[in-house]
Amino acid sequence: MRQTKGSFFGLGIAPGLLAVLNALKFTVPTPIQEAAIPIAVEGTDVVGVAQTGTGKTLAFGIPMVQRLAQGKGRGLVLVPTRELAVQISEDLARFVRAFKLRAAVVIGGESMSRQIRQLQEHPHIIIATPGRLNDLLGQRQLRLSDVAILVLDEADRMLDMGFLPQIERIIRLLPRARQTMLFSATMHPNVMKIASSHMHLPVRTEIAPSGTAPDLVTQEMYFVQKERKGELLRQLLAQYSGSVLLFVRTKRGATRVARTLRAAGHAAAEIHADRSQAQRKDAMKGFKTGKFRVLVATDIAARGIDVTDIELVINYDLPDDIGNYVHRIGRTGRAGKRGHAITFATPDQRKDVKEIELFMSAAIPVSPRSDIPPEEPALRLKAPPGKPTFGVKPQRHKHRHFRRR
Repeated sequence: MRQTKGSFFGLGIAPGLLAVLNALKFTVPTPIQEAAIPIAVEGTDVVGVAQTGTGKTLAFGIPMVQRLAQGKGRGLVLVPTRELAVQISEDLARFVRAFKLRAAVVIGGESMSRQIRQLQEHPHIIIATPGRLNDLLGQRQLRLSDVAILVLDEADRMLDMGFLPQIERIIRLLPRARQTMLFSATMHPNVMKIASSHMHLPVRTEIAPSGTAPDLVTQEMYFVQKERKGELLRQLLAQYSGSVLLFVRTKRGATRVARTLRAAGHAAAEIHADRSQAQRKDAMKGFKTGKFRVLVATDIAARGIDVTDIELVINYDLPDDIGNYVHRIGRTGRAGKRGHAITFATPDQRKDVKEIELFMSAAIPVSPRSDIPPEEPALRLKAPPGKPTFGVKPQRHKHRHFRRR
C-alpha cells in the first residue's frame, strides 16, 4: 500500500479502523503516530518519545487493536494513574467496538467484584494500574499467559523505583514471545537500560528529545516569596478567564489551596491520592464540563488529564521530580491549541529552576512582575537574527530528582 503523505492512509491501518478515524475527523496523523504505527502494526517492539498532547495513545492503541482483531492473544496496557487508565479506555472505545473487541479497566478505588466479573468475560484488552492488577493476580482472578502485546504508557514513571517492583512481578508472568511498546514524553537513559532487558530489538521513534516542552505552550516564571503566592494567584485568576489546572506538591497543600479558592468565590475542585475514586471522578467530570473552573491537583494529574481546552497551567509549587514539569505544562496546549504555563518559585529555589531548564534544554522566561529580579539566565540562548527564541540545542544532562523538605 502506497502512503499518502500527511494521511493515515498507507500506514498499514486496516480499513475498519480508517473508517473510525474518518468518523472522528482525524485526517492527519501526528508525527509520533506517523512514525510509530507502521512499525507497531508489524509486531515490532517500539519505544516512542514525543511531547505530551501529541497523540501517543492512538500511536499504540490502533496497532494493538488491529493485531488483536487478527486473533493474536490479549493486550495489557499498564499506566501509573487511575485517571490515565480511564482516559485511555475512552480514547480507544470506538476503535475497540469497531472490531467487536472488549476492554476492561482495572484500577484501585473501584469495585473489585465488578472488575472480577469483567475479567471473567475474557476481555481482549486490559488497561490497569499495577497495584490493583497485582492484587487480582494474587487472588488468582486472572492469568497473563495469553498476553501478546504489552504497553507501558508514561514508561519513565512505570519503570522508576516506585513502580518497578510491581511491574517486574507482572512481566515475569507474561510470555517471552510478545510485542512490547513503551511511550512517554520523557525517557531517561537509566529507564532505557531497564526497558531494554524486557524488549526484543526495539525500534526507537523519537519525535522530540526527551524532556522537550510542548511546542504550543508558552512559559512564564514568577519568583515570589512563599507568603505572597496566594496574592499572586488571585491576581492571575482575575487576569485569565478560562479553565485553570493548578499543581501543588502535597495532598495537604491541594486541600488548603482549594479551600481558600472556594472561600474566595472560585469554583474549585481538588484531586489527589487522599480523595476517593468517586470524588476524583466527580472532580474530573466537573472540570471537563465547566462546573469547576479551577482544578487543584498533585502530580497524580500530571499524566492523567486530557482536556483540550485548559487555558492555563499554574505550578503553584515546583514538582519533586524534574520530569514532571514537562508533563504538567503539557496538560495545556493540546490537540493543536495554544496554552500557557506559569510557575511560582521562591528565591531559594533558583537551583531547582536551573535544573528544570537544563533538563528541557530551554530557559523559562522570568516575568518582570516577579518580586525578585532574575539572576543571570540558567542558559545563554542564541537566536537567529530577527527571530527570538527560548529554545537551545539539546544538551546531555543526567536526570536528577530534587526534594525540598
